[in-house]
Amino acid sequence: FNLMHKKHIITTDKAPKAIGPYSAGVSTGHLVFSAGQLGIDPATSKMVDGGVQEQTRQALNNLKAVLEAAGSSLDLVIKTTVFLKDIGEFAQMNEVYGTFFTSNFPARSAFQVGALPLGAAVEIEAIALLPESSAE
Repeated sequence: FNLMHKKHIITTDKAPKAIGPYSAGVSTGHLVFSAGQLGIDPATSKMVDGGVQEQTRQALNNLKAVLEAAGSSLDLVIKTTVFLKDIGEFAQMNEVYGTFFTSNFPARSAFQVGALPLGAAVEIEAIALLPESSAE
């Protein structure tokens, strides 16, 4: 294991800009780590209307954009963490989540949290593999 891997900051205009002092994603070696993605439309910088399902869809599209900017993809996700404002909305979130991850599922944890930024219903982060050609 080489501890000298470089840290690469991932940016893309296809996902919302960070709303604090953090990066949308960071890659090193054969892994990419995303920041938590909210249901913010990158074109308007506003939360999408409609509740947890629409926010889940947008958050996963944002996550996809960050991973693709890093040279990875949703197919290469090995772990997700889902933060919900209301765990009672788990089934609604899961219905949409299952349209993005359809086989070879990543490991996942899901939690109800006290609050999420901007009053969001859901936030999703991921750890994904980088293909050999993208890894450094």
